[in-house]
Amino acid sequence: MAEQASEAAVLFADISGSTKLYESAGNAVAHAAVENCVNLMRQKTEAAKGRVVKTIGDEVMAIFPRADDAADAAIEMQLAVSALPPVGETALGIRVGFDYGAVLERDGEFFGDAVGLASRLVGVATKGQIITARDTVMLMSPMLKACTRAITTIQVQGKAQEIQAFELLWQQSEDMTTLASHKSAFKPRHTALRLKVQGTELVLSAERPTLAMGRDPSADLVINERMASRAHGKIERRLDKFILTDHSANGTFVTVEGDKEIVLRREEFTLRGHGWIAFGQSRAGATDVVEFFCE
Repeated sequence: MAEQASEAAVLFADISGSTKLYESAGNAVAHAAVENCVNLMRQKTEAAKGRVVKTIGDEVMAIFPRADDAADAAIEMQLAVSALPPVGETALGIRVGFDYGAVLERDGEFFGDAVGLASRLVGVATKGQIITARDTVMLMSPMLKACTRAITTIQVQGKAQEIQAFELLWQQSEDMTTLASHKSAFKPRHTALRLKVQGTELVLSAERPTLAMGRDPSADLVINERMASRAHGKIERRLDKFILTDHSANGTFVTVEGDKEIVLRREEFTLRGHGWIAFGQSRAGATDVVEFFCE
């Protein structure tokens, strides 16, 4: 069997919450939605000079000549999937991990450090995230590198030292096509998120970018809801978007005006327009409901 050693960027992307999707939407609808996502990921891979090595159910493995190519594909995948309409009550989303390094190709299969680390990194990612390693970030172009942030260290089997994991932030203003276009430097807009609850109003902006919510008295926003968790979740500003993250036992219920209510369970959601957030139960039966306005 012929073997060829080289260096390349290896990317894994999988659909978050596909098991729940099959349970809630049924096999036929869920299968069609998963297949559509996989096809989108394949298209974005090929457009970014990559090649899909294999697909396993709801996961895609792809290979690229450069770290920037993998980053571009990851951004395009996230943008395409995030724009899809919900399937029933489930908002579709993917998680992506990629790494550049040594690979060994044998009869169309790839092995090596970059494969193992990319697989580990996609396991670290949550819905809507793109995760890579510090050494890969150092190989990326200045604009892409500027849109990364260190988030954690991870232990990888066979590695003596922990690996520094970075998140590539892909949300952006509507007047830009994608980070991958490389037509201009990224400049976040001056956006704000206004929250109204319990007769009070809070504002998140560049000056105050994060807010922790829950029943714990130390939370930035204390929720007086028996179904809420002590550390229920958070809202954080990433570039010019506000991302709601659920950490709770009973879920976070989000309604964007004009859309159906959706449930987040250990997932993320990009807030938009005007809507409401309920904790642990549907807004119809909740006592504490946060009304939000993206401005």
